[in-house]
Amino acid sequence: MKNKNHIKSAINVINLEIDALKKLKNSLNKSFNKAVEQIVKCQSKVILCGVGKSGLIASKIAATLSSVGTPSFYLSASDSSHGDLGSISKKDILILISYSGQTNELKNIIQYANRNKILLIGIVSKKDSILYQASDIKLLIPQVKESAGIVPTSSTTSQLALGDALAIAAMKQKRFNNVDFKKIHPAGSLGAKLKTVEDLMLTKEKIPFVNQNMKMKSALKILSNKKLGILIVQDNKKITKGIITDGQIRRFNQNNSDLHSLSVRDIMTKNPISINKNALAAKALSLMNNKKITSLCVYEKKNKSKTIGVLHIHNILQSNIS
Repeated sequence: MKNKNHIKSAINVINLEIDALKKLKNSLNKSFNKAVEQIVKCQSKVILCGVGKSGLIASKIAATLSSVGTPSFYLSASDSSHGDLGSISKKDILILISYSGQTNELKNIIQYANRNKILLIGIVSKKDSILYQASDIKLLIPQVKESAGIVPTSSTTSQLALGDALAIAAMKQKRFNNVDFKKIHPAGSLGAKLKTVEDLMLTKEKIPFVNQNMKMKSALKILSNKKLGILIVQDNKKITKGIITDGQIRRFNQNNSDLHSLSVRDIMTKNPISINKNALAAKALSLMNNKKITSLCVYEKKNKSKTIGVLHIHNILQSNIS
């Protein structure tokens, strides 16, 4: 059997799917807006269902919606006719996906939704279908040419793209942001990228605070005990006044012999660089690299003069953030 160059076949498949997406883009109308508004207003769950390849797409869309703040799950069409219809409540939204809209396995679900006045959103390509006629909100996908004429490819690409569009539009309407995203993606590389300064900073007794009037002899003991290589200098009102690093101390010692008798304020660097606790840890790392420092004072809201935490570069690197 001779080896063939299959790139031509691949390009044909991709071109058909590109054409399907172009048709989908041009077909969007007010029904899409209505679907997004209902998803955003939903106080319960969004349930997605489909059969065959459309079922796989429904499962992926449910996962995407859940990941951006809309509780969703996939319902098996066959299992729903054997008791799983009981998992659907009247406050839920039901999204059924079917290219033809005539799939037998969906008929029982459609009847159940209509009978119980459950909001039904249909993603379908044929207006004369049962699903289109029964849907409260009709999202019509243009009919497309499938690869090899028969394999669901262009149609499922359209279904997936429309589901992604619904999820992102709902996310933006809800103002679901990076902090929200991080809360439900705590693991993996995404979770690491979305960690904030607050997630990694040292707080309370771990912060090496010293008073600006303290003698360096006492301050050095705190520096040694805290093992961070820095001291955060405060006045009597707990306002941050400066910072001292072990590098500063070494350089000072090279030219002076009376370090122990000096006050902290005599050698501190005033106005230390700080960062808000809600900033991404990746941003903090970038700031450290640009300023060639290894620690940042952390503040909350706009109160930069009050240090609530300390972020060391080791805390960031240990969390695999780069």
